[in-house]
Amino acid sequence: MIKLFQHLFIVVLFTLSAALNAAGLPDDISSLVENSAPAVVNITSKKEVTQRQAGGYGGIPDEILERFGMPRQYGEMPQQKRESLSYGSGFILKENFILTNFHVVEDATEVIVSLSDRREFTAEIIGVDPLSDLAVLQIDSKDKFIPVGFGDSDKARIGDWVIAIGNPFGLGGTVTSGIISARNRSIGLSRYEDYIQTDASINSGNSGGPLFDMNGKVIGINTAI
Repeated sequence: MIKLFQHLFIVVLFTLSAALNAAGLPDDISSLVENSAPAVVNITSKKEVTQRQAGGYGGIPDEILERFGMPRQYGEMPQQKRESLSYGSGFILKENFILTNFHVVEDATEVIVSLSDRREFTAEIIGVDPLSDLAVLQIDSKDKFIPVGFGDSDKARIGDWVIAIGNPFGLGGTVTSGIISARNRSIGLSRYEDYIQTDASINSGNSGGPLFDMNGKVIGINTAI
């Protein structure tokens, strides 16, 4: 009886596997990732932010300070500047040019690009388009880099499998997969919107990274959570 159950279980597994393949599920994501990941970069943006720090009155409102005759200027210290780090993703267009989201590098005082082989470069922002949330970076290097290939997003269909590679939470080199959930989305983030919605996990830091079809071609840029 036990052997019979074992045979039945194996048959069920083979039947399930055949059904999944027939449904068009990807069967070799690892090879796609291995070939595509070298063209994906992690981006660290250094920004200078200003904040006003409370003085010796512990954040007591100005109107109370004035009621007790305490000058307002003693209630707060001057504005203080500090360096802030934010993380994003991008991908190599060609040669030493990189495409990412504009909001990833907006107001950045320095941009650091890290490759999958751990090489790091300081990048220059050479072009931005805030209306479509795009930015082009250039790194100063004579090294040869592997660019992405581009697919046709117009041919992408709801239900097609896609893969996102990026730098969520600054962890770098993270791969998620899913399907195209909807097309032609408009969510009010920029002037020109025709978003592809996917259920592949997209987190803070994935912005600017590529969305690949199952041929390893880029059909979109991960922009919004």
